[in-house]
Amino acid sequence: MSRPERPVLVVIAHGSRDPRHAATVHALVRRVRAARPGLRVETGFLDFNVPSVQGVLASLDAEGVRDVVALPLLLTRAFHAKSDIPAVLRESPSRMRVRQAEVLGPSPLLTAALERRLYEAGLTPADKSSTGVVLASAGSTDPEAIAVIAAIAREWRYTGWCAVRPAFASASLPRTEDAVRELRALGCERVAVAPYVLAPGFLPDRIARGAEGADVLADVLGPAPEVARVLLDRYDEARMPALAALGA
Repeated sequence: MSRPERPVLVVIAHGSRDPRHAATVHALVRRVRAARPGLRVETGFLDFNVPSVQGVLASLDAEGVRDVVALPLLLTRAFHAKSDIPAVLRESPSRMRVRQAEVLGPSPLLTAALERRLYEAGLTPADKSSTGVVLASAGSTDPEAIAVIAAIAREWRYTGWCAVRPAFASASLPRTEDAVRELRALGCERVAVAPYVLAPGFLPDRIARGAEGADVLADVLGPAPEVARVLLDRYDEARMPALAALGA
């Protein structure tokens, strides 16, 4: 018996009026494709950019694709993952099986990507014990998402940093600039801001403005190889039940 076709991976990004957002998403998807040749990966956007998620699914349906893993390009389970994306996927073509994968975070690979960006911005492993880090996320009104960011900051602190504090660009407090001041008051020799965001845009720019009092500002996670690996892990997790049922 021939092996079943692998589901198409549809990466669902939020979208933005900022052209850097879509460019970064496409760069990440290219890295995912390069990491797993033969896997078909498409990109759909919830807003602002094309193609839309609905348009991608309709196009795949017209080609005869019947099995899709839809992967939210999100770091926490907040409103988009719990409401927006499921609502869009419920409108999928009737002949198509669509499984929604889990969001990317939390993951040790994402923490590794954060450290990669900090080192690319000029820090070294030898700086960890004297450096306080602001883990700056976009923010959310969802308590679960806020709790996840706080937990990541606590766990990251135990890897050797002087201190790690969460901060939020919207909806929640503290702001990036407040966390920077707190780390200064703690006596950290230097302060670094690590944006826990995937692509540039309005809120990442707000994080950058809040980091003006810091010594180091890292880049967004973007197409870091660790992020691409997390995408593939989430894809594999979503398709595993079907593989087990087929004995593959």
